[in-house]
Amino acid sequence: MSTLQRIFGVDRPLIAMCHLLGLPGRPRHDVDGGTAAIVEALAHDVDALQDAGVDGLLFCNENDIPYQLQVGPEVTASVAAAIAQLRSRIRVPFGVDILWDPKATLAVARATGAAFVREVFTGVYESDMGLMAPSFGDLAGYRHAIGADGVAIFTNITPEFSRSVSARPVGDRARSAAYLGVDALLVSGQMAGVSAEMDDLRAAKAAVDELPVLANTGVTHDNMAGVLEVADGVIVGTSLKVDGSTWNAVDPQRARHAAELAAAARQRAGVR
Repeated sequence: MSTLQRIFGVDRPLIAMCHLLGLPGRPRHDVDGGTAAIVEALAHDVDALQDAGVDGLLFCNENDIPYQLQVGPEVTASVAAAIAQLRSRIRVPFGVDILWDPKATLAVARATGAAFVREVFTGVYESDMGLMAPSFGDLAGYRHAIGADGVAIFTNITPEFSRSVSARPVGDRARSAAYLGVDALLVSGQMAGVSAEMDDLRAAKAAVDELPVLANTGVTHDNMAGVLEVADGVIVGTSLKVDGSTWNAVDPQRARHAAELAAAARQRAGVR
């Protein structure tokens, strides 16, 4: 059974973003609204996405711009607390991404029972947030130490807001990450809402046919079918929002249409 089948029960899953409002300590945080406002907005998106028929959810602190490479304990605590308050109403597999901190991401995943994490676990990248140089060996040891070996690692090999310092081709980075033991590869565009390059998706797929490769940004209703002809799944946020804006709430109609398109793509491909 493939990693995606094991986690989501389907091939070529549609994983939908659940963007938390600004968290404590970050510029966009609503001090007066506090945790209650964060949970209320998140509950709306969780319900709308699940009712639409998405295959999985991914919780992320997207509103915490400008992003950090290492977040404070107030951020990890807030994300864990928000997910915990909604845990009883989550009906599909879910993951966690604390931008851009893979260690914090693993900690929250373990605390909340997440099935997977999304972050940058391999490579070195010059980015708008500074130099990203994760130590996958240390992070894998940490995952084992906290009892999170069952949490699948989805690693971004073309991270947003960045470029590879080594300038190695995408296929080479894909092969290296697969060899080091990640569970899935993600290919992104330059920022949220910007489509990944189809050539990058094809290069990653050609390099590691045995490992799932997902499109991580910029999947829309218009390009969903074409992307899923190449990618093994999609992670979608912006195009599911009201007016197609990253910062808005989920639009139930847009989410439903996306789920229908993903299901149709699976049917055309003859997979579950």
